[in-house]
Parts: sequence; C-alpha cells; structure tokens
Amino acid sequence: MQFKNNAVSLDSTDLGILEALQKDAKQTYTAIGKRLGIAHSTVYDRIKRMEQYGVIKKYTAVVDAEKVGSAKVIALMTVFTDPKEIGRVAEKLCKAAEVLEVYTSLSEELLVIAKVVAENQGRLHDFIANSVAPLSGVLRIRTSIVTKKFKETTFSVSDHPKKLTSSREKHSGKGDSKL
Repeated sequence: MQFKNNAVSLDSTDLGILEALQKDAKQTYTAIGKRLGIAHSTVYDRIKRMEQYGVIKKYTAVVDAEKVGSAKVIALMTVFTDPKEIGRVAEKLCKAAEVLEVYTSLSEELLVIAKVVAENQGRLHDFIANSVAPLSGVLRIRTSIVTKKFKETTFSVSDHPKKLTSSREKHSGKGDSKL
C-alpha cells in the first residue's frame, strides 16, 4: 500500500487479500497466504494496515431478511430540499433507524435520496409523515416502494482493479515491502 496525493494506492497483493476477504471474510490468514503465495504474517500485516487506514471499514454478516421470516417494506425516498438545508436533512436521515442508505444529488434540484425499511406500509407512512416531512428544509417527498429486487450487491475489488492500483505486478511469493 502506497500513498499518492492523499489517496491510498493498492498493489496486487493488497487487491488479492481484499478479494479473498470479500469472498469469505472468515478464512484464516494462512488460507489467504497459501492462495496468494505469501506468508500468513504478510497477510496479517497488510490487513491490519488496511484497517488502520480505513480501506477495510468493517466485517459483517449479510442476512437475508426473507429467509429469517422478517420481510419488510423497502422504499426509495427522494426528498426535495431547500438548497441551504440539504446537508442537515441528509444528516438527520442518517440518524433514523429506518434509513439504510443516504445520498445527495446536485442535479436540477437538490435531492436527498434514502433507502428506507419499515415493518409494513403503515409504519412507512408514519415514518415519512412524522419524521421526514416535518424536517426544516423539506419541500416535498417522493416515495417508491420496492416491489421486486433484481440485484443487490456491494463494491468488489475484483470488478475495479485498474482504478485501485497503479501497479499490476504479479505475486512474487515473497512478502512485499511496500507496507
């Protein structure tokens, strides 16, 4: 891992480790090292460094809500805001337990886009009416209930390797001293 212009540049060893962790974060340092042809201590050191610099943000279990009998109503909520209030509205939404994701968009109008979950349509309505609509700066709200999910994924290093590293060296089988 190297630093250029205040950004992290990952080498092929870092990318290999990240790809292995994204496939199975429970595997051991030894298993990752064997797969990449490097020592488990190198894997450990690289992971700790990537955690320290925020490249690896967290480890988590992804639970299928439907399989555990907890299907919920998911909605995409577009909140049209006063230009002076967009940041404050977004920050308030981030604090709500019902909100899974929050984004802002500076298109023709200033928008806050949020992915929201509720137990049912009544609770979704109550959340929007009682928690979102009264926020200062909210001009109007458009809500789209998700009726079918076709794809849900997260960022994968294997999909974007060229943008993550400036060096495409092969694994040498030896520890890399760029850490």
